[in-house]
Amino acid sequence: MSGGAVERFSSITLLACFVALLAFLLPSPAFAHASDRGHVLLLPTGYYLVGGAFAVAVSFLVLALLPGDWLDRFWRRRLPLFAFSDNASAVYSLISFAGFAILVATGFFGSRDPLSNPLPLVIWTLLWAGVTLLQGVFGDLWSWLNPWYGPWRLASRLFGAGDEPACRLPQWLGCWPAVLLFFAFAWFELIDPAPDDPARLALAAGLYWLLTFLAMLAFGYRGWSRSGEFLTVFFAMVARFAVVERNETGRLGLCWPGAKLLAAEPLPTSGIAFLLLALSSVSFDGLSKTFFWLGLFGINPLEFPGRTAVIGSGTFGLVLTFLLLAAVFMLAVWLGQRLAGSTQAFGDAAGLLVWSIVPIALAYHVAHYLKSLLVDGQYALAALSDPFALGWNLFGTADMQIEAGIVAGADSAWWLWNVQAGAIILGHVLAVLVAHGFAWRLHPQSSRAALSQFPLTVLMIAYTVFGLWLLATPTVG
Repeated sequence: MSGGAVERFSSITLLACFVALLAFLLPSPAFAHASDRGHVLLLPTGYYLVGGAFAVAVSFLVLALLPGDWLDRFWRRRLPLFAFSDNASAVYSLISFAGFAILVATGFFGSRDPLSNPLPLVIWTLLWAGVTLLQGVFGDLWSWLNPWYGPWRLASRLFGAGDEPACRLPQWLGCWPAVLLFFAFAWFELIDPAPDDPARLALAAGLYWLLTFLAMLAFGYRGWSRSGEFLTVFFAMVARFAVVERNETGRLGLCWPGAKLLAAEPLPTSGIAFLLLALSSVSFDGLSKTFFWLGLFGINPLEFPGRTAVIGSGTFGLVLTFLLLAAVFMLAVWLGQRLAGSTQAFGDAAGLLVWSIVPIALAYHVAHYLKSLLVDGQYALAALSDPFALGWNLFGTADMQIEAGIVAGADSAWWLWNVQAGAIILGHVLAVLVAHGFAWRLHPQSSRAALSQFPLTVLMIAYTVFGLWLLATPTVG
């Protein structure tokens, strides 16, 4: 047996032993819960956990045995469609800005009920939950929908500024402003006592639009969008997972999910931090509501005192979750580089492999916000017909009956939990696929590529188990 075959066999054997140990250690019959979600699982939760971990591990084993050129040919397949011009993007952006201005006005002058006022429903449900999913499927729709490009272009023409910015951001700054603003956004969503309060949200959204618009006038639309506007940075990263691709000539085409990720360049440290923060924040959102987390701070989850009482612990947890994920990810990349005997710069390897986080972050987004989309999305349709609570029925949906039962009951609980669990498992499997593609780019030899991915695969298995546990454990709210 050749030395490369021995190395490959050793790495595969080691991974198989790890999976067997994981299956042995995880309790299987004791994790079935009935929580506020009303989930009564047909199988013990431990079977789902082991099954998810096993799916991720098997996908790694299969990829480790496949020839590298086959994987490359798989990613390169495209189905050309048609050309699509972006000449009207400024017009669509101006329409989006007008809609945003009306929504901010409803926040100040409309209903105080978050389920009747369209502003919190549009921002938290249709934008943050819905547009993220659309970006992950259809590509960069946000470049057409964002409320800044049209006003910026109009103001630039009026003042004769042109497309050249008055100032340029230093290159070393990277996207650190977007990281800080994304953290502020996550804190407001997860920790602030009243992020759904229409007036409070209108003030925050209005100030953010204004500050972003001024920054774009100073540093240019492109410069600030890439460095400081966290929604544009986030949506652009998510869009790389989409199955719709648009080339330099404007022609659309279909590709495999995640194929565009492999064409990406290594992210700088700020880009790595941004992607890890995107994943850790949605993970902490689920963790912060669990009986386990609240019990750590002596809070009785059956008598939850409200958000005001957990601001300190919530802020600590949000920061800690990010730091732990960043540390474990960096450790996994470093160990992989050592196992493979790589001479590649650690920063380049981490900057490439962090792109494999995108499928996982998108999967957690689907699992976490699925219930909100199904129920609050109906409230949003009703509220948009009567934005100022004046008895209007602009779109004929003001009196629609909200079907909250779509996420209630035993049958709904079964399909909802399985869709959420399936999304998490599929996201991690695709992440392994993407990471393996980058491993071949970093290490052309099959044995070294497989060895370099072993620590990262272990991390993904652990995160799969963690994500499924979050779905099944009892929570408040």
